[in-house]
Amino acid sequence: MSSTAERTMHIGDLAEATGLSQRTIRHYDEVGLLPASTRSDGGFRIYTESDLKRMLVIRSMKPLGFTLEEMSELLETVDILASDATDTGARTKMEDFIAQANDKREKLALNLRRADAFLADLRTR
Repeated sequence: MSSTAERTMHIGDLAEATGLSQRTIRHYDEVGLLPASTRSDGGFRIYTESDLKRMLVIRSMKPLGFTLEEMSELLETVDILASDATDTGARTKMEDFIAQANDKREKLALNLRRADAFLADLRTR
């Protein structure tokens, strides 16, 4: 293996590295969100460090309630910006995703505060 080659991993390794189930990773592969980079001679999915980074982005979007379509669009936007950081259309999309993520985070924070208040109320009964 050359020093410039990316480390590869099987689905179990990717699941362990991301904390996602193999079933979830297979689903993302099947819907085209994160297809395996390649397959072994035996048909096993093989993932790279780049795939791991993409899966971590997906994992971060999941609790915020982004749809699979939105996840796909964000990954596409990230790819565009990686090759041309000055692409104004992609930059605008990225700013929109940042705003959406911030809004979703605020809603989660509000729900967490409400849950904490509920738990405190229960403990006083």
